[in-house]
Amino acid sequence: MPRIRDIAQVCKSKNAGPFVVTIDVLFEDHALYRRVKATGVLNAALFAKLYGVAEEDVLFTAYDAAAAFKASLPRLVPAGGFGDTDVYGAQQHAPLLDVEIPLNDAA
Repeated sequence: MPRIRDIAQVCKSKNAGPFVVTIDVLFEDHALYRRVKATGVLNAALFAKLYGVAEEDVLFTAYDAAAAFKASLPRLVPAGGFGDTDVYGAQQHAPLLDVEIPLNDAA
């Protein structure tokens, strides 16, 4: 089963202010994006589970025109705060890379 790291052209994270991180997953191939979207694997519940936040605190959006998914969620430690290990939020996408997407070759 392919993982996000295998099929997405871009998977990145960044700060969206000192208290929020945004994670983007982009696809060059719109048909592949539609197949990934149809699985329903990428959703607010998944991000909540991966990042240890409440599902209602995750703003998840699929952008069909851009073949992209975006999730914004609260940082567990504010950017630059005591205990922060990633002040720019640039390495927060890592847990998502190993998420398996059940793509069916016939789809």
